[in-house]
Amino acid sequence: MEKIGLYLGCNIPLKAPDIEQSFRQVFPALGIEPVDLQGASCCPAWGTAPSFDLNTWCVLSCRNIALAEDRGVDIMTGCNSCFGILSEAKHFMKDRDRRKAVNAQLATINRRFKGTSDIYHVAHVLHRKVGADKIRESLKYSLEGLKIAVQTGCHALWPTDVYKVSETNPYHPAILRELCEATGATVPHYSRLEGCCGMGGMRSTDPEKALKLLREKLLSIKEETQADMIVTTCSSCFLQFDMSQPILKERGLIDFDPIPTFYYTQVLALAMGFDPSQVAAISQIDRSAVIGEMQSEKRLIKEVA
Repeated sequence: MEKIGLYLGCNIPLKAPDIEQSFRQVFPALGIEPVDLQGASCCPAWGTAPSFDLNTWCVLSCRNIALAEDRGVDIMTGCNSCFGILSEAKHFMKDRDRRKAVNAQLATINRRFKGTSDIYHVAHVLHRKVGADKIRESLKYSLEGLKIAVQTGCHALWPTDVYKVSETNPYHPAILRELCEATGATVPHYSRLEGCCGMGGMRSTDPEKALKLLREKLLSIKEETQADMIVTTCSSCFLQFDMSQPILKERGLIDFDPIPTFYYTQVLALAMGFDPSQVAAISQIDRSAVIGEMQSEKRLIKEVA
């Protein structure tokens, strides 16, 4: 079984621990062993150290990377911001002077950045290392007939030149779509596919503008796809769709019920037959109806035990 360092970041363990549980159940079943990176800290996120001092950022990020290097594993993160931050920190360490300065700081805690561990996103590991065929073979339930609107999220798309794995065309992302299609679901295109959901720094500094961006995406999804659910591989996007749709509904800014939202590994775990109370238990939007539909007897693939 291939091992990979599981970098959880902040949002998932603090706000969506059921997403973490979906990782811990899905990946071993698909031949990937997540290795805990004991002592890992914040990546640190955009708006903190990366905004005021590049070397401080790289020291903090490269300490996290060094934890994986010491275990001899690559890194897998489920947060787009963490993926972007760690990837760019590693890219910045190509500068010899910065690398020397950063390693001098790391030496004070007996750490050293070597650059031997690659940074992957959960979606990349599933797409590249597991593959659609193995995902299809793992399913207990088929999601055929269900429509999924995908939300890849900004920091998984740009800047592509510093990422280990990137979309062939970030303006028409395909990785998450292909992963969802492997479950049997239909994944229609919509015009605001690559647009920002408004989470992150925007939600913190201008929540009204963040809600406006989300509303524009939601209207595009509703009018152009009639999706049964929204699926993302970004924990921040998940929180934005799950927390803010009810606000838009309460204000009368959307005239339809909030669309159930899932992280991809939650959908995959449900299709593989795992217990919803463990892998998809926490949300503000009621997801019980669509979960019941996903695991209904009529969708059972008989030849799968």
